[in-house]
Amino acid sequence: MTLLAIVPQVHPLLGWLVLSRAGVLGILQIVARCDIMVLQEVVDSSNKTISLLLQELKRFDGSRHYSSLDSSRLGRSTYKEKYVYIYRSDKTQVLNSYQYEDEDDLFAREPFVAQFTLPSKILPSLVLVPLHTTPKDVEKELNALYNVFLDVSQRWQSKEVILLGDFNADCTSLPKKRLSQLLLRTEAGFHWVIPDGEDTTVRASTHCTYDRIVLHGEGCQSLLQAAAAFNFPKSFHLTEEEALSISDHYPVEVELNQTARSIQPLSLPTLLLLSLLLSLLPSQLDLVAHGCDVHVAFRT
Repeated sequence: MTLLAIVPQVHPLLGWLVLSRAGVLGILQIVARCDIMVLQEVVDSSNKTISLLLQELKRFDGSRHYSSLDSSRLGRSTYKEKYVYIYRSDKTQVLNSYQYEDEDDLFAREPFVAQFTLPSKILPSLVLVPLHTTPKDVEKELNALYNVFLDVSQRWQSKEVILLGDFNADCTSLPKKRLSQLLLRTEAGFHWVIPDGEDTTVRASTHCTYDRIVLHGEGCQSLLQAAAAFNFPKSFHLTEEEALSISDHYPVEVELNQTARSIQPLSLPTLLLLSLLLSLLPSQLDLVAHGCDVHVAFRT
């Protein structure tokens, strides 16, 4: 069972971004790796972007069936984003979902929580909590994320939770001393599977661990096999410029076994966090963008 999370970010653009064929193929290859994904920074209020993405995925691999689940539009200003889950409905189903009630306005984009079925006897379901933080409020938002975890645990009586997204949890946004003081670091039971110091950025000029996956629960942690950033430019033979047209962050991925002592990892879910700003034109594979992070995906 592999959980892949990709938290890259495309630069906000005014107008259309026409990708090269290599860039488009790279996006589809990344998304098609997953059974469940969460996209962040989706700004298209019409939902045409996601609809077209699903169409292109079907055309790319007709053996898979994709569905989507999206949040309301979130943000404190006229600029609004959505969290969107895209999942393989032939492999998993949504059990529950809700928008976290941010009564104290701690989040710029409060998490949109969802619970999915998993094909595992040890871990039959899993809760995903995506968050795209605002760089100026990283510490406040990540500490508030602990309260979201408590709310989820009480609401659904489950502590098998994965917190994930573009946390901006490194470099100038969150120095190491402040990182170590977060509740998600000091409270017991949370396992940050993307290590500090792992570069999740595409640009050669940057080296920051912005994108994170945090596991909680005995089931999740007992099945954990490996976690790392996925260097998609290298795997897809892309130049830095071509890679940046897809995203400026690497995917980060986690592998889980079906059983705690399984020798052969089962190719089940893959959790994807991928920051793409996608708007696929029906006539050609052109992508528009304002920002979307793919967060969750289960891969077979």
